[in-house]
Amino acid sequence: MRKVGCIGLLLGLIGIAVFAWVAHDWAGSGPADKPLAVVVPEGASLARAANELQKAGAIRSASRFRLYARLFGDGGAIKAGEYAIPEQASASDVLALLQEGKVRQRLVPVPEGYPSVLVHDALMRADGLTGDVPVPAEGSVLPDSYAYQKGDTRASVVARMQKAMKDYLAKAWSNRKPGIAVKTPQEAIILASIVEKETGKPSERRTVAAVYGNRLRIGMPLQADPTVIYPITKGRPLGRRILRSELHAKNGYNTYASPGLPVGPIANPGRASIDAVLDPADSKALYFVADGSGGHVFADTLAEHNANVQKWYAIRRQRGEM
Repeated sequence: MRKVGCIGLLLGLIGIAVFAWVAHDWAGSGPADKPLAVVVPEGASLARAANELQKAGAIRSASRFRLYARLFGDGGAIKAGEYAIPEQASASDVLALLQEGKVRQRLVPVPEGYPSVLVHDALMRADGLTGDVPVPAEGSVLPDSYAYQKGDTRASVVARMQKAMKDYLAKAWSNRKPGIAVKTPQEAIILASIVEKETGKPSERRTVAAVYGNRLRIGMPLQADPTVIYPITKGRPLGRRILRSELHAKNGYNTYASPGLPVGPIANPGRASIDAVLDPADSKALYFVADGSGGHVFADTLAEHNANVQKWYAIRRQRGEM
């Protein structure tokens, strides 16, 4: 009897040890000595996912991971995508990540006023995107941050960017203010791109839009510096002052040389600039110039504007810029 009791005790201790080992293997620290990126392919089974995890060093054993998932998991399906596995993540935590679909977030940021050549640069730099894509049409991309997963194509991301612009413009155009200067959605994008490049101050956008709208109505040249620069650089920084010869160049964009809107947008305008063009301020202003504080001062008449220009010159002289 004593021998049987000893055997029972020994088996009990072995069982406790095995349970403790299994619990540690499932819920204890995992083998990853640094954060890892693991891709679970679309349609992959738990077995395929487990093999990828073991290959990357996120789990110790694919076969044990599958067994533990059946014993301790809730039976939820795993989701495809790229996962950021934290350092020493337990097998239990790894399974939870895959079942909850907490994929690694990758973003292509498109700031307001970004020209399409820079959007293209950002897409080509984006780690994990595949395939080539031409430079998107200027003004066709809605500025925002666009999420993607490793293996997505650049073309698919551009398509989402352009759909976002198309959808937003359609909605904004349907709510436009009556009597505005622009007559079509494309004209709205062209003027919004100029407003975007002329001021970065949110409180000014609607007044800047009003100035250009007033000029369009009377056939007065818009005289927007960014339209002079665009055909030279396609939106990249000029890196120098505009030359006098460039102010007189007729190229379809230069609003000093020709009245009316340019032949196309000079950037990808954001929502706020589109809204400003479609709902401009109630203003008779025809002129504006920098005020020295990052904003602008507006004027209805040329005499008022000339006085404001002289004040701006005085500020620049004080700063040693003239």
